[in-house]
Amino acid sequence: MNVTVKNLNEFTVVSIEGRIDTTNANEFEKMVMEVIDGGCSKIILNCAGLNYISSSGLRIFLIVLKKMTALKGQFRLSNIQPGIREIFDISGFSSIFSIFPDIEDASKD
Repeated sequence: MNVTVKNLNEFTVVSIEGRIDTTNANEFEKMVMEVIDGGCSKIILNCAGLNYISSSGLRIFLIVLKKMTALKGQFRLSNIQPGIREIFDISGFSSIFSIFPDIEDASKD
């Protein structure tokens, strides 16, 4: 798993490459929480390089969404690969998250 963080307009873009599973879910959660604790109220999670997510990873996405909602922030997902999108659809997460086809669309208010 590789995570990079960049600023784009008023959003912070967190890009993930690789897998989120039980071996690294806690590390991923820590990284995203550090971004939030650093004062970011608008986050786009760029999933273009995400090729696998386990239930542990889905749990982290949900934790981040709840935290951002409590802070009255925005948490958006972009570039979800078809296999990952299918997992979101099956789990019902597609109706919970704001999902955009790309970062450009996700960064529009």
